[in-house]
Amino acid sequence: MKVISDLGIEFVALELHELEVTEPREDFELEVRRATQAARSGTTGDPARARALYRRFGIDPTRVRPSSEALLRRLKKGEPLPRVNSLVDVANAMSVQLQVPVGLYDLDKASGDGLAIRLGAEGEGYTGIRKEHVSVAGRLCVADAEGPIGNPSADSARTMITTGTERAAWIYFLPVTDEEIDRTAELVAVFGRGLVRMA
Repeated sequence: MKVISDLGIEFVALELHELEVTEPREDFELEVRRATQAARSGTTGDPARARALYRRFGIDPTRVRPSSEALLRRLKKGEPLPRVNSLVDVANAMSVQLQVPVGLYDLDKASGDGLAIRLGAEGEGYTGIRKEHVSVAGRLCVADAEGPIGNPSADSARTMITTGTERAAWIYFLPVTDEEIDRTAELVAVFGRGLVRMA
């Protein structure tokens, strides 16, 4: 799987394979507490990086928040970290702690051989996860051969991660360190029971 972009942005794309995604796991509670503590104590990454990425493409990050900041705000208000399944839970926890939006896409539901990070064309959009329609016109998005499947605020229902997912693309929409990539791979191995390679 290849992930390409001609927008001149730095991102990290990982290919996850041999996954065994389960319902939310009780033994993930330690990571939930770690993410919640970081959010409430102000020891997460800097949300300004994702906001700057949005502004670069003319998007108001206060009106349309990066997913990482939306999760951070939830935790600061005392709301729990959403629990979805064992892989999405890892993505949410890492996104909060690093303050980097994460896109997760089931590769067996995606069309074509690769993904592109690009700007959405006029009229483009998709049915979001728990959202009716997400417009990506003029906005940063991830697309497969059929069209957009996600953006740094909301992913699509078409390629969402389920307990049937065996292969997935994980995209950090900002640069992360080798140590943070290693930590991601470690958590994916434990909670997604999968292997990770750079895409």
